[in-house]
Amino acid sequence: MALVSSLPGKMVEALRRDVMKLTDKIASDAPALKEADGIAKLEAAITKTASDAHAPAAIAEKAETAGINKGKLNTISTVLLGILAGVFIGLGAMLCTLVTTNTGLGFGITKLIGGLVFCLGLILVVVAGAELFTGNTLIVMAWISGRTSFGKLLRNWGLVYFANLAGALSLVALMFVTRQWAFNSYGVGANALAIANAKVSLGFGEALARGILCNALVCLAIWLCFGARTVTDKIIAIVFPITAFVAAGFEHSIANMYFIPMGIMLVNDPNILKAAGLTAEAVSKVSWGGFVGNLVPVTIGNIIGGSLLIGVVYWLAYLRKERASEMVVNRPWLTAIIPSMRDNSKKEKHMEPLAGSIRSQIEELIRASENKPLLDRSGKAILAVLSRAKDDGRFLAKLAENPGEALRGFDLTSEERAALLSGDIKWVESKLGALDGTLRSWLTSRLAQEKW
Repeated sequence: MALVSSLPGKMVEALRRDVMKLTDKIASDAPALKEADGIAKLEAAITKTASDAHAPAAIAEKAETAGINKGKLNTISTVLLGILAGVFIGLGAMLCTLVTTNTGLGFGITKLIGGLVFCLGLILVVVAGAELFTGNTLIVMAWISGRTSFGKLLRNWGLVYFANLAGALSLVALMFVTRQWAFNSYGVGANALAIANAKVSLGFGEALARGILCNALVCLAIWLCFGARTVTDKIIAIVFPITAFVAAGFEHSIANMYFIPMGIMLVNDPNILKAAGLTAEAVSKVSWGGFVGNLVPVTIGNIIGGSLLIGVVYWLAYLRKERASEMVVNRPWLTAIIPSMRDNSKKEKHMEPLAGSIRSQIEELIRASENKPLLDRSGKAILAVLSRAKDDGRFLAKLAENPGEALRGFDLTSEERAALLSGDIKWVESKLGALDGTLRSWLTSRLAQEKW
């Protein structure tokens, strides 16, 4: 029970709904429990309830929480996991290059196969655990809510981006030493060079548009993974969006950190040029300058596709109402852009403290507590919350919109926090004594509406 009561309010609510579903199922199967297969049916009901995918609104909260945690991750862990992600995505790119060499299956089927095997990269990132720049564009959801700072967002993106680059380049160097590119009479190397040449030959606008569409699909794959409950669910969630972006020829900045440098390593090999049927002039753009020229628009496109098309849109759809007050406090500049935020800001700015009678009763409780040495720590903790509420209008608003966050700064045990979050007025009175009518009514109404 202590563990459950310490969970965030929304998670507790989701758990409560799951328990209610399970209870209903047990009730409907109660007669069957008397039969020999009753236990089996009960186990089946539990398994079904536990295996349901998370709803989209819950996914939005999980994505936001993940963004908060990524912003807090220490530098060494961030860099190491970023290097791993670069290697993982590079492995997917390597396999894609290999299996699409001389398939003889036609354009569409070959692209489909390449997309399927490229999924290896993101499967490793999600299941094994790593920090991937393109997926981390979803951190913008936590930033909009004011739950992580812009500095932490940029720090994560910067560290992860260049760590991904280091991981991808390390794999390029290792794969070059393996001479895998000489397989199939240099066919694998010829395919790698052709892929790199096609990428560096894209115009800025074309690369930008392909980058936007690519990371919209990548972040949708990550989004679906937040809804999954098992490893199998996550793998299936990854396959279709990632296959689609690769087969469609969209541009992924981290994958290109493998594809293009591998082409650069091979561009001067006459055997590969011959196998590819290309001249040195035809692949003149396959260079470090061409690499940067591709990476800039593709990276910008990836940021737009992941952060705006997925992160911001889903934040607006599922989190904007619950996070409105926090945005007003943490992002005051938004009030100059969004009229509704300006209205909320005015309400917040001019919010008066509690009514005089209620404030007086709280002050009386505080004075009385000074003469009650036997008041336990729970009673003192509740008084600390009430003392803050009586004078701070912004704190009141935060209690109304996001009670778990508002109470985070107080020294509350899991029992105390659960009592306040669940609206247990009897428990409150057991700690403070009987409350006067006005204060009790006010407190009851707020707790009953789950405003704390």
